[in-house]
Amino acid sequence: MSDARTIFDPPPAIPPEHDLREFELANAYLIGGEVKRWTGPRIPVESVFCEPDGAGGLRRRVIGQAADLDADCARAALTAALAAWDKGRGAWPSMHLRQRAAKVREFAARMRAKRDEVVRLLMWEIGKTLVDARKEFDRTLEYIDDTLSAVEPYAAGTLRCEQGVVAQVRRAPLGVCLCMGPFNYPLNENFTTLLPALLMGNTTVVKLPKLGLLSNLPLLEDFAACFPPGVVNVLQGDGATLVTPLMESGAIDVLAFIGSSRVAGLIERQHPAPYRLHSVLGMDAKNPAVILPSADLEHAVKTVVSGALSYNGQRCTALKLIFVHRSLAERFVAQLAARVDALTPGLMWEAGVSLTPLPEPGKPASLQSLVDDALLKGARVVNARGGETCGTFYFPAVLYPVAKDALLFDLEQFGPLVPVVPFDDPEEVLQAIADSAYGQQVSVFGSQAAEVGAAVDALANQVCRINVNRQCQRGPDSLPFSGRKNSAIQTLSVTEALEVFSIPLVIAASDSERERALFERLKDSDASRTVL
Repeated sequence: MSDARTIFDPPPAIPPEHDLREFELANAYLIGGEVKRWTGPRIPVESVFCEPDGAGGLRRRVIGQAADLDADCARAALTAALAAWDKGRGAWPSMHLRQRAAKVREFAARMRAKRDEVVRLLMWEIGKTLVDARKEFDRTLEYIDDTLSAVEPYAAGTLRCEQGVVAQVRRAPLGVCLCMGPFNYPLNENFTTLLPALLMGNTTVVKLPKLGLLSNLPLLEDFAACFPPGVVNVLQGDGATLVTPLMESGAIDVLAFIGSSRVAGLIERQHPAPYRLHSVLGMDAKNPAVILPSADLEHAVKTVVSGALSYNGQRCTALKLIFVHRSLAERFVAQLAARVDALTPGLMWEAGVSLTPLPEPGKPASLQSLVDDALLKGARVVNARGGETCGTFYFPAVLYPVAKDALLFDLEQFGPLVPVVPFDDPEEVLQAIADSAYGQQVSVFGSQAAEVGAAVDALANQVCRINVNRQCQRGPDSLPFSGRKNSAIQTLSVTEALEVFSIPLVIAASDSERERALFERLKDSDASRTVL
């Protein structure tokens, strides 16, 4: 069994094909169709990988020098996006949807060639395993392909005749979008908002996350080659420095943000006319698992381990609070602890690794502070390896029984902690979920229809996805992905996202033979780009 406390000691041998000393493009950004290299202040990009510091300790390897762009760069990006939008008459928003789709296909073809480079950056900067980094890249390309298929019905116009009115209803873009993705899926989650925004004719400013920014930089030349200048602008640097002038300008029409509700609120309030700002927000989640008395214990334990600890629990859809009926609690916790302790820690390129180092600075210490609080309030760490630490690595801790006044009961840990809460009456759990500030998903484990059905009915108006004997997850991308309360605003999926980043446009005339003929002539000629 690998010892997590020596994951970096002695210094491991790194396969040459996976090694990364420094990424030369770390200071690149894109404005107005031109990939630029920043020569001003820069910020070291630290890997999750640690190496000896020469004084008996460890330090994180620096793998690049990121650009610390200033407010003038943000304003230049906005100016470029506004010029490309041109009050809705720019080349991109005026282009036929099929032409925009062709440009996206061209981009996807170029992107495929960058797979190995992007995968290596995902491993080194944010600690994705080789398998998971490849999955993120491949899933992003699949998302592009699926969205291109879903967009086709919007490309053809049909006439509707009602109450003496003949009309065509189509989708129109909203304007300039500010897209901000998270560090845990910096490639995939970026594209789940950027791609539909582009396809529907919007122009964009992308603010890359502070962590995980490198994975998008190999694609800047491809954005510049495939899209008209100013349609895609990509910035990196301090969030407040860049986002504040963008929002305070009032020129941002759509805010697409994935992160915390606290930050989302701060950004929205900077807009001088928030009532006309279209917000697409993916925010906090504290997804619970509910283990009912009729649950298949072995299946529930196996699923909870995967649901709570895939990518070290750093997923909005991770299971972050486990409720288990007291009749099963001791057996459940014992099996859970054993399965967690059997997980393999290691470095990202190593075969069979389940647990990797964490990218957030100071994360092991912040996780331990949550553990200490739970211990003070009556919990214990039930797995033998829980809390083993080495540099940026933290071995998952299973905590039981977690009290309702413990920070872990309400706070989203976003990391490898598995808090378990016993219950006697399912109503206790249903009430706790109803009182929670979060409402993304829940996993319900049970085998008796009456028991499971009662839980599903009670939870139906509290969360947006109820997983029965399954872990919480986003996919398949064809399914709606949303949340209630502090968890989300708007719904994303392949189809819904296209409508989120557009608005209905109605072109209407009197229902007469003459007007119908005019519509047909407009459709069949080049007289109008709007009538489809």
